[in-house]
Amino acid sequence: MKNILLLVISYITISYPILAQTFVSMNPENKNVVLEEFTGIHCGFCPDGHVVAQGIYDQNPGDVVLINIHTGGYATPSAGEPDFRTSFGDNIANQSNLSGYPAGTVNRHLFSMSQNGGTAMSRGDWQSASSQILNQTSYINVAAQSTIDISSRVLTVVVETYYTGASTSSTPNSLNVALLQNNVAGPQSGAANWNPGGIISGPWNPTYNHQHMLRHLLTGQWGENIPVPSGFWTNTYTYTIPSDLNGVAYDLFNLEVAVFVAEGQQEVVTGNMSSMNYIVPNGVN
Repeated sequence: MKNILLLVISYITISYPILAQTFVSMNPENKNVVLEEFTGIHCGFCPDGHVVAQGIYDQNPGDVVLINIHTGGYATPSAGEPDFRTSFGDNIANQSNLSGYPAGTVNRHLFSMSQNGGTAMSRGDWQSASSQILNQTSYINVAAQSTIDISSRVLTVVVETYYTGASTSSTPNSLNVALLQNNVAGPQSGAANWNPGGIISGPWNPTYNHQHMLRHLLTGQWGENIPVPSGFWTNTYTYTIPSDLNGVAYDLFNLEVAVFVAEGQQEVVTGNMSSMNYIVPNGVN
């Protein structure tokens, strides 16, 4: 009898921590917005796009992910200017079929308010598109917890997904993990006219405080397939953050992580912002 009791206690001890680690919601939820804005430092109207996107974010706390992608001709730096482009931006922009800047996609969905027959829309349509997405039920939830070890510069992202319903897609769901950076100083055309609140002191006239800037995709260009399209799934991603990208420094204390689930490389089902924790050595403020 004693042996059986010990066996039962051992089983409970092993199983309980596995359940306790789950932080993704297991209740049916509506979709969150993932707004990918295509922008550039020489785009005169882009600061107004930043204002529009930030307004949608502020009106829907916890339900909106903003990703600013510097790409295209307006993002090409002149001599002495920083290069905010990534190796991922052009492909994301090209599949949206954009025809003007600022442009943006809301969950990479094809709305009637198309800029050029694709998923890209002008900034005046982002609010309406976001409202439609926020009213739709999602069949999957996604959440993440991230940690940066300041000494080693290693970013660890634990992602959890949970299917509350059956996928409506014939293509596999892909998980995307995006590393973003806030408070990046740089030049910006049109800032004084469209977003003077974003102007800070600095070497450029004006110097602009760039937010939600895409820096890296930990899961590659189009994400990684979720191997089990039902129930609960989790995976951990690590990335050693370099000192800079294209000469633009990574500020470890101004980074954030966004995660989103797509159907293949196009339709985004939902997304979320990760929590962020730091492992800070003694003596570092």
